[in-house]
Amino acid sequence: MLKFANSVKKFLKSEDGPTAVEYAVMLALIIVVCLAAISTVGSQANNKFTEVGGYLT
Repeated sequence: MLKFANSVKKFLKSEDGPTAVEYAVMLALIIVVCLAAISTVGSQANNKFTEVGGYLT
């Protein structure tokens, strides 16, 4: 357990820690934007398919 605590301290003191956190935040924001875009495109496609289905019936 002491090894783990020391490795956590070392990670937090190193310069790589904040960089990893920044990358994680950027990745989370990119995922949110992608999900919003996919949701918008998906609902528009659904509306178009419903419209075309209405013309076919």
